Amino acid sequence: MSILVVNQSVIDAFASFFLSLILVKSKTTGLSRYSSYDQFMCRFLVPEKPLWSMMVTSTYGIVIMTLSRYVAVIHPLKYKIVRLCNAVNINPSSIL
Repeated sequence: MSILVVNQSVIDAFASFFLSLILVKSKTTGLSRYSSYDQFMCRFLVPEKPLWSMMVTSTYGIVIMTLSRYVAVIHPLKYKIVRLCNAVNINPSSIL
């Protein structure tokens, strides 16, 4: 299994976790200025920063996977040699 697919799965799992967390949280307006929990809610979960950062990261992951597949289709022999060299820790420039 490709490391890119595993990475994308982990990113999407975190995005779904933050989405469910945001959907479950109550929309309270009585947040206290002195409570550390309320400060955390106000700064991170109310503006939904974790969700949007996971969405952007997921998009970049899909772009990287697409570029990897593009290179594998356009240059299949070089791609296979480089992947094989990376698996056995050999410098691919010495072969190519």
